[in-house]
Amino acid sequence: MKWNLRWVAARQDIWRPTDLLAAFRRVGFSPSLSKVSALWGGTPVTVRLEDLDLICQALGCTVADLLEAEPAATGAGEEEVETRMAAGGERAPGQVRPMPRRDGPRRLQPPN
Repeated sequence: MKWNLRWVAARQDIWRPTDLLAAFRRVGFSPSLSKVSALWGGTPVTVRLEDLDLICQALGCTVADLLEAEPAATGAGEEEVETRMAAGGERAPGQVRPMPRRDGPRRLQPPN
């Protein structure tokens, strides 16, 4: 997901976290300045749905404006290789099938 808070805030002529905090307080959302700075400075790992609703209300936007889906970054052809391997097909170069160890005494009973 791409976090577009700064872009959405810029459309409302908000250019600093302190200005964003003032906009939040106008709608009754009062997070700490450090939390606002964390939201401003990068993509958050989690955002509460109630907070997301208040952010949208303060900025006059929708969730779709704030969060933009991005395709997952995968290497070309990885999906095809995984499908072939799951079906028991040939292995990709450099991949080795795990083999059980045959050296040492066999354990007849499970350990205590």
